[in-house]
Amino acid sequence: MFRILLAEDDRGIVENLTALLTQENFFVRSVSGQGEALSLLADESFDLLLLDIALSDGNGYPVCAAAKKKYHMPVIFLTASGDEMSVVTGFDMGADDYIAKPFRPLELISRIRNVLRRYGQAESTITIGDVQVDFLRGTVTKNGKELFLSALEYRLLLLFFHNKGMILSRDRLLEEIWDASGEYVNDNTLTVYIKRLRDKIEEDPQNPTILHTIRGLGYKAGDMG
Repeated sequence: MFRILLAEDDRGIVENLTALLTQENFFVRSVSGQGEALSLLADESFDLLLLDIALSDGNGYPVCAAAKKKYHMPVIFLTASGDEMSVVTGFDMGADDYIAKPFRPLELISRIRNVLRRYGQAESTITIGDVQVDFLRGTVTKNGKELFLSALEYRLLLLFFHNKGMILSRDRLLEEIWDASGEYVNDNTLTVYIKRLRDKIEEDPQNPTILHTIRGLGYKAGDMG
C-alpha cells in the first residue's frame, strides 16, 4: 500500500480526498500546515506528497523543497485554477506534476499512479518468507497460492509489511486501523485478529516466523535478527 502525505488546509477537500484515496487502496496522512508537514516528513516514510500551495501557516514551497532534496520523493501540487505562476514556481522547485482545483477524481488518481510509476523506486510487492503482498493488485499469496483475508486482516497485514522490520506497538496498530475499519476495534479484538492473521500466513501459528511478538513492545514482521 502506497503511503501519501496530504498537506491541505481545506477540511472539505481533505475529507473527500482521504475517502477517495483510501477507496483506491492508498494510505493517507493529512496535515493542514507547513510545520506539521515538515515534522511528519521527518518522522514517517511516504511514497508521495500531495501538496496545496496555500497552507494554514505559510506556503507549500518549503515542504516541496524538503520532500525533493531530503527525502527524494515525488510531489504533486494542488493549485487554484489558472494560477500559472504558482505552477511554474512549483516545477522550478522540482515538483513532478500539478492538478488544478476543482479536479476530477479519476484524473487525480491517474496522475498519482503515473508519477509513482515514473519514479519506479516504490515497490509494488513486498515478500516476507513465503508470503507476498501485491499492493497494486490488492492480493496476498503464500507459496504462490492466493490467501483470502477479511478487510481488517488485510489492513493489518499491509501495516506490518509496509513497516517490515519495525516494531509496531498495539496502540499504534489500534490508531492506524481505526480509520480503515467500519467497526470499533478494541485491544481484545486486535488480539483476535492478529491470531486469525497468523493462522492464515504462518506454517505454524504457535511458532511464527513472519509476524513476531516482541514482548512488552508490540509486533514486528520480518527477520528477528
